[in-house]
Amino acid sequence: MAGNLPSDRVREVLVRREGRTDPNYGVLPNLRPLDLHLRLGCINLDKPPGPTSHEVVAWVKRILEIESAGHSGTLDPKVTGILPTMLGDSTRVVETLLTAGKEYVCLMRIHATLPRKRILEACGEFQGEIYQRPPLKSSVKRALRTREIYYLEVLEIEGPSVLMRVGCEAGTYIRKLCHDIGLALGTGAHMEELRRTKSGPFREDDTLVTLHDLKDAKEIWKETGDETLLRRAILPVEEALRHMPSLVVSDGAVDAICHGAPLAAPGLLRLESDIKEGDKVVIYTLKREAVAVTVAVMASEDMMKSSSGIVAKTSRVVMAPGTYPRLWAKKS
Repeated sequence: MAGNLPSDRVREVLVRREGRTDPNYGVLPNLRPLDLHLRLGCINLDKPPGPTSHEVVAWVKRILEIESAGHSGTLDPKVTGILPTMLGDSTRVVETLLTAGKEYVCLMRIHATLPRKRILEACGEFQGEIYQRPPLKSSVKRALRTREIYYLEVLEIEGPSVLMRVGCEAGTYIRKLCHDIGLALGTGAHMEELRRTKSGPFREDDTLVTLHDLKDAKEIWKETGDETLLRRAILPVEEALRHMPSLVVSDGAVDAICHGAPLAAPGLLRLESDIKEGDKVVIYTLKREAVAVTVAVMASEDMMKSSSGIVAKTSRVVMAPGTYPRLWAKKS
């Protein structure tokens, strides 16, 4: 059975008060006009073996004829799998995915044929917090650091080949993990193949698309005007934020946040449990549109009790100002 990443945890929704939303402002994320959908879209992209992550994103921009796009979590050229790709204004939330947990399916080759029990015992020692020094070819400083392995499941063993599923903290090097398991076994080992199967909220499901799928969807839209396949390939930006705790605000609070203002307690309608002070939290409208990524100033319990004061400070604005009416006054 597949393990769970921290982002898979289900939170309870807490209601401070009910609210109503004006249908004249904003729009449900999946009903945005196509031009806005492209500007506030993301792709659960299946990276092929060969090109760099940067090259793949360049192809996405060329296919969609857009100026800006960015990926979250670089994959080496030979590695395949999920490469979350943000389009247009959605690139503002890339950093929220960089720190999200990842899952990989890895084929490791041990430099000897060993008993199954010994391999399982060695792999089991690498669950939990481990020490890693980034490899020579990495783009970060080669300082010793800790990373958490949430789960390590050995799926199959055939001679010296070991197929395993690894759920880990962002920034974990699977190539180095294989090397270190080889040292623990006393035989040496190396990574033969690697595929990323989870990245934050993104999964290997029916939303996963290839570059060919994206190209076909774009051509069909250009030739026939049918947006169906293009909308299936490009998801609303909200799908890239599902792994984060959320706050829901009243229509009257939205535009001030779009201008960078913090969220005050009177504008908060609903929130999720287990939010701690300092957590990154996404603010949504009642139509479930992402407004901004913020930093919580209070824990969930205090948010529920507070009638005044700042609840969260705005970090990254997603929604364009003016989407909802301005119901606040500028200070002179």
